[in-house]
Amino acid sequence: MDWRIAVIPATMIPIIIIIIQFDIKLEDVLAIGALPFIAAALVMMAKLGLQGLKLSYIARTFLGPFDSIKNLVAMRVGSEFIKFTTPMFVGAEFAVIYYLTKKRVSPAKAAWVAIVDIVTEVLAGGVLSILAGVLALLSGAYVVATIVLATSITVTTIWTVLFFLSSKHTFQVPKGIVKLVRTFGKERGEKYLKQSNEWLEEVCTLSRENLGLTKTKKVFVVGFLTALIAWILYGISFLIIANSVGFSIEFVESVMAVMGANAIANLPITVGGSGLAEFGIVAYIHNLDPFNLVIPEKGLEWNAVIGWRIATYYLPIVVTWVLLVKLALSKYTRPETVQNKCPVCGKLISDSEFAIHLESKHQTK
Repeated sequence: MDWRIAVIPATMIPIIIIIIQFDIKLEDVLAIGALPFIAAALVMMAKLGLQGLKLSYIARTFLGPFDSIKNLVAMRVGSEFIKFTTPMFVGAEFAVIYYLTKKRVSPAKAAWVAIVDIVTEVLAGGVLSILAGVLALLSGAYVVATIVLATSITVTTIWTVLFFLSSKHTFQVPKGIVKLVRTFGKERGEKYLKQSNEWLEEVCTLSRENLGLTKTKKVFVVGFLTALIAWILYGISFLIIANSVGFSIEFVESVMAVMGANAIANLPITVGGSGLAEFGIVAYIHNLDPFNLVIPEKGLEWNAVIGWRIATYYLPIVVTWVLLVKLALSKYTRPETVQNKCPVCGKLISDSEFAIHLESKHQTK
């Protein structure tokens, strides 16, 4: 985690450039007002909390009540720190998998839960971002629309197609990676390749077993709708800031602007999309060329954009970091596994597998 803390200052570089380039003063940012700033930050934390509830619902549906809703929500919110400090917002799913395996969930099941969580989030965000790109295209913002559509369609398609293909095809480590690992990793590399392929096979098996079930369809729909609401909250956070500085923006326009900016921020250029999101939202609202960001008179001022990013990015970084550190330092209380002694062979069998053991090993003919 140390290197992630070290890259946080790097996320400030685009902000500093914007401040210098457009002569933004501290009083300009403070002009937003304490109440709108706090309100936007609280709405953002509500978004993260809703994502946590979604993960909790998915995990407890597939795995049972193995952990409390409170712990799962805190873990999921804390995992956002990893997304905030990596390009393209990736990595939170690995924290989820790590936590679940510490709770004695198999790596394959942990990965399955994390994948359902991320796919529902990406799909909901992708739908809104694609809609934002289409609206930008219709309004004549061709450059912005092209970037938003290209990014959102690519990311959404990759995640969604791979997810549904996993129930039809057993994925293995790509041949190119296999060659590199075998060349440089030798015996240890071969061991990791074998483990990775076994893990991928188990995940794909879970997809085949679960995707057609009514339970899974319900989880997917609920997860998608929950993610949709969470992304809309993100748009509301900007609406609060923009209106506080006298910039009139409608609810739908605010959501579309934020989702368009989020798609642009997914470009693998800066950490956490820093700078890209700021330039993206200004370019989207004013139909500007991203390479010539001259804001028209009475347009959205940069102080509002900077204030919004502080409330919805830099402040949550601190909160999620605290939760992640707490998670990392906490001692896990692993759930007790109830075991029963088989009356036939005397073997200790977990409660959940007791009936299966009797039927498969000692079935009388």
